[in-house]
Amino acid sequence: MVRQRADLTKIKTIPLDMRKCKVSVKEFAKTSRKGESFKDFYDSLPDILVGRDFKCVVDAVVEAARAKKMVIVMMGAHVIKCGLSPLIIDLMKKGVLKTVALNGAGVIHDTEIAMIGRTSEDVGQGIVDGSFGMALETASFINDSINAGFKAGLGIGEAVGSKILEKKLPHKDMSILATGHELDIPVTVHVAIGTDITHQHPSADGEAIGEGSLLDFKNFILSVGNLEGGVVLNFGSAVVLPEVFLKSVTVARNLGHTLNKFTTANFDMIRQYRPWENVISRPTSSGGRGYNIIGHHEILIPLLYRSVIEKL
Repeated sequence: MVRQRADLTKIKTIPLDMRKCKVSVKEFAKTSRKGESFKDFYDSLPDILVGRDFKCVVDAVVEAARAKKMVIVMMGAHVIKCGLSPLIIDLMKKGVLKTVALNGAGVIHDTEIAMIGRTSEDVGQGIVDGSFGMALETASFINDSINAGFKAGLGIGEAVGSKILEKKLPHKDMSILATGHELDIPVTVHVAIGTDITHQHPSADGEAIGEGSLLDFKNFILSVGNLEGGVVLNFGSAVVLPEVFLKSVTVARNLGHTLNKFTTANFDMIRQYRPWENVISRPTSSGGRGYNIIGHHEILIPLLYRSVIEKL
């Protein structure tokens, strides 16, 4: 028995030139010649998918900086360990970044860089003999700073940043915390108790850490409250800072701040749930735009930095 089949001779076709296309040669990457400028390289990037998204993020940062709008960077400690502090600091000095938010580990690496110009211990080796996280100077400096800051009513970022400058640590110019204090730019610190090596030392005071982090949360809310027309960039924080940002947005709106149109972008090596929902999607649902740029920090952040500098 021969089964009945579709008769393809009756198909209705359309002219190719009338069909909508998502990609055109005018959006293709352009070839380069040796010795061309960075602008030539930037202009040669394909205006397709993340290539287009990346340029949208650059434009948003540049427009916000020119209009003196809020630009916030939230960053995990990995950004510091990848050697990118000088770029963050330069954007702070140029007036582009108006707030920086760190997790607890960010304070550790920033402080160690300021102290000895080195950081990032071998966890695999130290966990075997119980020496991981036991550097006395790191814990003493950070915990003593937080404890003194608690008595003075300071958040963790301000407490540690001011102490780095006061003690004139040899590499203070490489410290994001110290730069924030020097330029009066909020560098807020958001701590989860038990996640940082400084918490395992007897100098750690839970009341001081908790109150210092809460004060920084309140400081961060003020920055988020001024975010209309601005930009938030999340560099490599998968959980803590996306959660802090989401709560800051709802508190700012609850307090009457207008937060409808702003740009968010997440830069990380893989797509994560919380950055996607709490940075890109939910906060911008009332009119903003969110972008997800996947790749290694040590390549993407210098590219973003250089692109912003070029366009400014």
